[in-house]
Amino acid sequence: MMAEAQSTTSPWEYSDAPESIQVDIAKKYQLFIGGKFVSPKSRSWFATTNPSTEKKLADIASAGKADVNAAVLAARRALPAWSKLTGCERGKYLYAIARRIQERAREFAILETMDGGKPIKESRDVDIPLAAQHFFYHAGWADKLEYAFSGRTVKPVGVCGQIIPWNFPLLMAAWKLAPALACGNTCVLKPAETTSLTALRLAEVFEEVGLPPGVVNVVTGAGETGAAIVNHPNIQKVAFTGSTEVGKLIMNQTAGSGKSLTLELGGKSANIIFADAAIDQAIEGIVSGIYFNQGHVCCAGSRLFVEEPVLDTVVKKLKHRLKSLRVGDPLDKNTDIGAINSKAQLQTIQKYIDLGEDEGATYHSCQTERLPSKGYWCHPCFFTDVQPSHTIAREEIFGPVLSVMSFRTPEEALMRANNTRYGLAAGVWTEKGAKIFDVAKKLDAGVIWCNTYNKFDASSPFGGVKESGFGREGGIQGLRPYVKLGGTS
Repeated sequence: MMAEAQSTTSPWEYSDAPESIQVDIAKKYQLFIGGKFVSPKSRSWFATTNPSTEKKLADIASAGKADVNAAVLAARRALPAWSKLTGCERGKYLYAIARRIQERAREFAILETMDGGKPIKESRDVDIPLAAQHFFYHAGWADKLEYAFSGRTVKPVGVCGQIIPWNFPLLMAAWKLAPALACGNTCVLKPAETTSLTALRLAEVFEEVGLPPGVVNVVTGAGETGAAIVNHPNIQKVAFTGSTEVGKLIMNQTAGSGKSLTLELGGKSANIIFADAAIDQAIEGIVSGIYFNQGHVCCAGSRLFVEEPVLDTVVKKLKHRLKSLRVGDPLDKNTDIGAINSKAQLQTIQKYIDLGEDEGATYHSCQTERLPSKGYWCHPCFFTDVQPSHTIAREEIFGPVLSVMSFRTPEEALMRANNTRYGLAAGVWTEKGAKIFDVAKKLDAGVIWCNTYNKFDASSPFGGVKESGFGREGGIQGLRPYVKLGGTS
């Protein structure tokens, strides 16, 4: 039977492997303020939809200024008692949150995939475990803050306003909340309007573990809600992850206010492949760096620089690898490429694809099957014959679109890689250790991966330079924005 199967000309087909667990989704979700779910004073609601089916999942409360004010006041009331808790006691709450995320991991993964469109294996194997890891990691720091800062006295900043994007909803919430809580702050969190469900489910976890009322408040809504948080006079710290354009607005709005600010913004990250690199390994790094997450990550390696002797080989292998990627139902465990998060984002991606062709680059898409008639879908693709002046080589696309360019010398690779207003991440591929370190130290990027890409750990700081923002999240460095340091203790 095996010999007969191998002799057939038809390709191997994967059997459907749909997620079998059903997750309960309420018809309406309220705001989480002062330790309980409450209806919005704005009396306004908006729909969140499944991007793979375009079906409405639920109605979400839209917080107005009065709702944001109530959340900030609840956080202010909770601050004295929470900050006076010993680090050991705060750590217990963080450990309990982490354990509960693990216990409800499958539920969180399914909800993340339904609301955001990413493949279930990405949510299940990356996003949710890393979210739990961040709470575990920062629980360990809660009673060691004076060791983290060389014996200096450590105090919390105060009430933190935290605004997160739609690409990693639960993970970004963990990145923001865990260090803030470990350091004794209280928080007002606003998830993205298109992906609010896991943040609201996380609020249920806070209830379950008995987190004191007001320590974390979750207010949902669009840009107006975020602006109300940023401009609230009783917010002492703003942490924002999102677009560079919005980040600049927040900088202008908080300038002179005395508020502490950290920004993790856009990127146009470079992946540099030298001729002596392990090419097959590098191809997998490319795929994981931009395609498995639909390019919905600000550090996606969307600019690929290949040394000329191996350019044709890399392009050939990349085409072959793209043929194996499966686009379809995000809840199917065989799916590699899920749905684009929203219709608006799909239109933006298509605009850049059209621009790439109009400006003379060569478009490559190795997918031949028809995309589903419902939902927001984009075949993974890449461009060759790209010039540094092309729009697709300069602007962040936030989709599964790769620009391939070549170089002849390490100096040329560095010049091209650094020729961008962004500086979030980069990758270097070579078997020569000395070359890796020499190139890495000359790259203008906050995070540099060597012979790998898109690897994250709670103990490793993440953040950018130039117009990719400032401040770090994760690691001991990620604690600094959430403390005020005094003299030696």
